[in-house]
Amino acid sequence: MADQCDLCLLGLIILSSLLTGTSGVDYDHVFISSGENVRLPCNNALSDCKSTTWKYYSFGHSAAVGLIDRGIKNKHTERHERLSLGSDCSLNIKSITKEDHGYYSCRQYVKGEQQGPDAGVHLHVLHVSVSSSSSSSSSSSSQTEISPGRSVTLSCQLYSRFPCEYWVRSEGLQLLWVNQTGVDLTTDSRYQISSDHCIITLTTTLLNEDDNREWRCQLTLRNQLQTSVRYTVKYSASETEVSVTAGSLFRVIVSIVEMAVFAAPTVILLQIICARRAGKKDSQHPEEIEMPTILQ
Repeated sequence: MADQCDLCLLGLIILSSLLTGTSGVDYDHVFISSGENVRLPCNNALSDCKSTTWKYYSFGHSAAVGLIDRGIKNKHTERHERLSLGSDCSLNIKSITKEDHGYYSCRQYVKGEQQGPDAGVHLHVLHVSVSSSSSSSSSSSSQTEISPGRSVTLSCQLYSRFPCEYWVRSEGLQLLWVNQTGVDLTTDSRYQISSDHCIITLTTTLLNEDDNREWRCQLTLRNQLQTSVRYTVKYSASETEVSVTAGSLFRVIVSIVEMAVFAAPTVILLQIICARRAGKKDSQHPEEIEMPTILQ
C-alpha cells in the first residue's frame, strides 16, 4: 500500500505541475549533463540537517527510494557512494548517469512529525550515446576510441520524467549540435543531423584531422542555455601506431635508396683502385715493398 502511495504521489506531483504550474509542493528543475556532479537544493531545510530526509521517485522503481534519513545516508542504495549531504542540507550527487533522472523530495521531520510541505527537485539529464561502423556495439563515453574513415553517429537525448511534448511546446526546448567554437553544425553539409523532440542525432564520416575534435550538444529552454554535453573524438592507439610505423618504414626505405645512389660511385672507385693495385703487385718483385699509389 505504501508503494502505491509513493507512485500516486509522484504522478500527482507531475500531473499537477503540468496542468496548473503548482502542486502544493515547492520544487525546482535542474538540468545537468551525464558525467557531471550536481547539487539539488533543499528549500525547506531547518537549522539542523538531522531533520532532513531525501527520497527519490522514479516510475522505474516500485517504491520511493530512501537516500538520506534524518541526516544519515542510506548505505544500502546502489549509488550511496556517489551521494553526500551538503552543509545546507542539499543533496550532492557525483558522476551523474542517465538513470539518475527523476524526482527528488526533501522532507523535514521533528520528533517524528513532518514539518511543512516537501521541497522537491526534478532532475533532468542530457546524455550522448555513440555508435560507429567500426563496432556493432554502442558506447556512451564522452571520449570513444574510433578510427578515421569510419561513420559515427552521436545521439543526444534528454532524460526526463516529464513528457517531451511539454518541454517542446510549453518551454520551447531545443537541442542543437555545435562545434567547439559554438557554430551550428547544421550549416555544414558534412554532417547529417536529424531531430525528434528530445533526441537529436549527428552522423558523419571521420577524417584524419578529426582526432581530438570536440562536438557539443546544447539544450536551451526559451533560448536560455541550460546545459550541454561534450563529445571528443579520440582515435585508437593502434591506428596511430600503424600510421607511425608505416611512415617510419617509408623514411627508412627512402634513406636506403639515397645511400645506394650516393654510394655507388664510391664503390666503383674502390673497385678500380683495388684492381690497379692487384695489377701492379703482379708486375713487381715479390721482395719489393709496394708503395701506395694514387689513381691516375
